[in-house]
Amino acid sequence: MLSLTQTAACRVWIKPREAGGCSGFTLIEVIVTLAILAVLAVLVLPTAEVIDKRAREKQLINALQTIRQALDAHKRVYDEGRLNLPPGLTGYPLSLESLVEGVPLLNTSPPSKIKFLRRVPRDPMNTNAELSNEQTWGKRSYDSEADHPLEGDNVYDVYSLSPNLGLNGIPYPKW
Repeated sequence: MLSLTQTAACRVWIKPREAGGCSGFTLIEVIVTLAILAVLAVLVLPTAEVIDKRAREKQLINALQTIRQALDAHKRVYDEGRLNLPPGLTGYPLSLESLVEGVPLLNTSPPSKIKFLRRVPRDPMNTNAELSNEQTWGKRSYDSEADHPLEGDNVYDVYSLSPNLGLNGIPYPKW
C-alpha cells in the first residue's frame, strides 16, 4: 500500500518497494551505466575519424584523377595540332586555370576555345580557406623530376601539399 509521504512520481510511475519506499536506480547502477556508455563512445570516436579521413581521401583521388585526365586531354589535343599555341611548347597547359578558361582552337570560324575543366577541384587535404582552388595544389612542370617536383613554365602533374600520411601509409604528395 502507498503511504501519504511518498511523492506523486513514486505513486504514478514507480511501484513501491516491499518495505514501503520507492524503487528506482541506485547510484551504483547509474555509474555503471554511464561507464559503459563512456567506453562505447571512446570506441566509436576513432572509427568516425577514420571514416571522415577515408571520405577525404576518396575526394583527393577523384580530384587528382579529374585534373590529370584534363592535363592529358590538353596534351593530346596539342599533339594533334588542334590548339592555337606557339610551337616548341611541351603541350601541357601553362596553368590549371587555363584548363577552365579554355584554349583557342586552330582554324575555327568564328574563333572558339576548348575547355577541359568546368572548375579546378580543391585539394580536400588543404584546410586553408584563403587559398584559391588552384593554389591548394602543388604543380610539377614537365622539366622537373618526380622525386623533387618544381613549378615551371607548364603544369605536367599535380600533387597534394599536405605533409600527412594516408591511411595506406603513403604521404599525400606521393599519390
